[in-house]
Amino acid sequence: MKVKIRLYSRIFRLVVLFLGGVLIAAAWFPAIGRLYSPLKAKQTKDIIKMRWLRSFGCILNLKIVKNGNVAAGPALIVSNHVSWLDIIVLGQFAPGCFAAKSDIAGWPVIGYLSRHAGTLFIRRGDKKQVLQTTEMMAWQLRQNGNMLVFPEGTTTDGRKVLDFHASLFQPALLTRTAIQPTVIRYLNESRSNAPFVGDDEFITHLLKMLALEAIEVRIDFLPVIDSEELLSRNTVANESRNQIAAVMAAEDHPPPPEFSKQQLKMQNNP
Repeated sequence: MKVKIRLYSRIFRLVVLFLGGVLIAAAWFPAIGRLYSPLKAKQTKDIIKMRWLRSFGCILNLKIVKNGNVAAGPALIVSNHVSWLDIIVLGQFAPGCFAAKSDIAGWPVIGYLSRHAGTLFIRRGDKKQVLQTTEMMAWQLRQNGNMLVFPEGTTTDGRKVLDFHASLFQPALLTRTAIQPTVIRYLNESRSNAPFVGDDEFITHLLKMLALEAIEVRIDFLPVIDSEELLSRNTVANESRNQIAAVMAAEDHPPPPEFSKQQLKMQNNP
């Protein structure tokens, strides 16, 4: 009974949030675009999007542990990808536009809101569309806006990091923009519940998440990579992936408890 009450209460709050999101997308955003300068309009929209995602996170009872800070100034923020929840987790802290797979465009309500929020949709295997996406991402970075990307191109169970699609790093090289690797990990019971993989349906998975008492997650913003020092998109893609994978591996294989801090320092600094 308690679970059902929680689920129905959250569904009601989420419906209200979605209705508010539709109103914002259909009326507020166009009005903001007319009333403010392009820079001020972008900043205002980013604040609204972050607050909306935080409200979504509150409904889901996301318990987020955050480490590190979002890079100052425009950056290509790249993260491993476990679930649609990643968008809510990352978007709460990092203003900007997402690049996401085109499937999301067809999701009920979410697709509509994503389009009006400035999301760039990527169709797999469409080389012409990849070039257009590269140009749009580069434009966003030149406007001092962040691009938020999941370079694996698909979700995993959160225990590994797939190879990154190097083409998604080209806009950062073209604009000489910093790249910030970011790690998202779901903790404890959420580690098995949160992944959205395979044949999972969005509505079914959403209801499952709403029924949970809480969703525990940790996000780590790692030091930025200077794109000017790396001339190859494959090089920067591999460097970003390796940094994310190293953090995940360290979490999965912590040092023995008898290790002292001094021993760890000596081990990490031979």
